[in-house]
Amino acid sequence: MAMLFEMQSLSASYGDYPVLEDINFAVHENDYIGVIGPNGGGKTTLLKIILGLIKPVSGKLIFNANVINSNIIGYLPQISTGDINYPVNVLDIVLSGMMIHKSAFSRMTASDKTKAEEIIESLGLSSFSKTPLNELSGGQLQRVFLGRAIIGNPKLLLLDEPGNFVDSSFENDFYEHLHELNKRMAILMVSHDVGAISSYIKSFACVNRRLHYHQSHEITNEDMLSYGCPIQIVSHGNIPHTVLKSH
Repeated sequence: MAMLFEMQSLSASYGDYPVLEDINFAVHENDYIGVIGPNGGGKTTLLKIILGLIKPVSGKLIFNANVINSNIIGYLPQISTGDINYPVNVLDIVLSGMMIHKSAFSRMTASDKTKAEEIIESLGLSSFSKTPLNELSGGQLQRVFLGRAIIGNPKLLLLDEPGNFVDSSFENDFYEHLHELNKRMAILMVSHDVGAISSYIKSFACVNRRLHYHQSHEITNEDMLSYGCPIQIVSHGNIPHTVLKSH
């Protein structure tokens, strides 16, 4: 598979505070990588560097110009309740993902609307096309923002904690959509929940200022401790519960 981008000895900081140090990492076509690590370890910063929102203080980020550039990356940021209190509907949000491909003075076309409606249908939301965001469930809302991220048919999809706003009844459905999308785009997904994503992803990257890449979807507690990262263990039983081991 062709490489999409590569980080070479890359470091980043906020002022004098170092966030990422000496990152060497590459993503290829059809990769499906789970990015895990402790809060404050640099996971979201990693995504923002790929998007061009933050510039590294040293090192390089190199895109394969024959395959991808920073303008054709889909991005699903963390979602909060503040994101749904605007007078817009499902179709408006999905269509807004086309703006990155247009000039400031361009208008939406009939073909843009048709494409948005096709994506909305593929996500099982056809009956909600004109529904305001604040009338949707968490799972429905997450799929709407996923539609916005993929309408430009990106080669790379970045997801920042997508499970945070998904209710349990839609969680498996949402990850199945991602599984299908991975057949035509690479996915880099930040998550704190190893158990929830391990059956879907192909490999792990643990980020805790430095990055350790694990070329398997299976990872042990011993692996995590050796990388300096915590692991979230989900136990299923009469009383399902979660244990977050310290590091």
